[in-house]
Amino acid sequence: MSRKMLIDGEVDKTNEVESHYDFDLFVIGAGSGGVRASRFSAQNGAKVGICELPFHPISSEVVGGVGGTCVIRGCVPKKILVYGATFGPELEDARNYGWELNERIDFNWKKLLQKKTEEINRLNGIYKGLLSNAGVKLFEGEGRVVGPNEVEVIQLDGTKINYSAKHILIATGSRAQRPSIPGYELAITSDEALSLEELPKRAVILGGGYIAVEFASIWRGMGAAVDLLFRKELPLRGFDDEMRAVVSRNLEGRGINLHPKTSLTELVKTAEGIKVRTDHGEEIVADVVLFATGRAPNTKRLNLEAVGVELDKTGAVKVNEYSQTNVPSIWAIGDVTNRMNLTPVALMEGTYFANTVFGGKPMAPDYNHIPCAVFCIPPLSVVGLNEEEAVEKANGDILVFTSTFNPMKNTISGRQEKTLMKLIVDAETDKVLGASMCGPDAAEIMQGIAIALKCGATKAQFDSTVGIHPSAAEEFVTMRSVTRRVPAGKPRTNL
Repeated sequence: MSRKMLIDGEVDKTNEVESHYDFDLFVIGAGSGGVRASRFSAQNGAKVGICELPFHPISSEVVGGVGGTCVIRGCVPKKILVYGATFGPELEDARNYGWELNERIDFNWKKLLQKKTEEINRLNGIYKGLLSNAGVKLFEGEGRVVGPNEVEVIQLDGTKINYSAKHILIATGSRAQRPSIPGYELAITSDEALSLEELPKRAVILGGGYIAVEFASIWRGMGAAVDLLFRKELPLRGFDDEMRAVVSRNLEGRGINLHPKTSLTELVKTAEGIKVRTDHGEEIVADVVLFATGRAPNTKRLNLEAVGVELDKTGAVKVNEYSQTNVPSIWAIGDVTNRMNLTPVALMEGTYFANTVFGGKPMAPDYNHIPCAVFCIPPLSVVGLNEEEAVEKANGDILVFTSTFNPMKNTISGRQEKTLMKLIVDAETDKVLGASMCGPDAAEIMQGIAIALKCGATKAQFDSTVGIHPSAAEEFVTMRSVTRRVPAGKPRTNL
């Protein structure tokens, strides 16, 4: 799309709100993307309003809190729980490092829950402060679009107030889904899982995605018996198959019961707990059943179709490369567009939106070489193409370099858990197409690798880089032998 097609034929260069609009920009949704877009638009001279429901107990239809999913019910509280779950096994590992743990070690779930809530409240206040300091007007209430340039805000007391804006930005994120099986109301989603009154002793998790394996690791690390059920042969569909196999072995190694190629057919409330029936005839009794079966774009209550905004079959807002909908004055960023559902991506899209609409610099987000992590224990992190993707897209052969080793920490602790690192290289150009790692500190290491791939690094440049010794990260610059050469279009059939 050319620059002249963006906004009424020309990029908006004015810094003064037109007299017949209340705002230059009104944003619905104050999550990471919405807050970023609001602040940066205001810094470019725009008069900005934003609406969000106040932070309150979660329901499946209405969610609230400045900071959005990541801060309130996603990345931040989940990572806090991951930290909490990691300490138990590490305390056991510490015995072989000379730490005499003679007394019984108890875990206080309520204390961690309190600390987690305190941190969320602190961050919620910081995000509000960021908006206020940028001059953005925050309205507490639920927003919906009632016209190409008009938003209705429903306040907590039911009062409805309309505001006009030259541009409207949808940044409402996504919501957890529940499969429609008998007894589904007995299950919880990740929203409720972050705030359970009691730590479950027995948990059943349905799903094979990152949320499922993360909560399996969290609850197992805190001492619960965990059964993980998923439809595929391995969890984490869409990730590198070799890495999926390593994650699967690690989950089992830490005592999680895996049920591949399995679905739930019914949940029944009993005196002993929730009885879970599977399509293989199994019955498992649990204190908590978690549905981690994906998320859906949060568009149901926005009235978008009534004003002509196109949605796809999942309910996601359709946008062009500049995040603009088919209605020129309405834009959308973040999970609600279902492009790449990651918090840093929403931040990028929010930044580029502000630069495009109010900064006079049209910028289309670049989705290449975006790293991500799954915070199971130990974590998985990747950037670029996995082996299967590389083989499918390549014009020539692919070289695969791998390193499997027992982390130095484990050689003393005695924990039997291998780390796997992997580089995918174009045989003809020597360019590194992808990298992945499953092992301690994977996400911290992969961030630096992502910079290298973004800069177009070759395997020769990796090889010429001096490693940090002793560290796991040095393995990425000491892989010299090709593990296998894979012809284009011929992925491996065995792991």
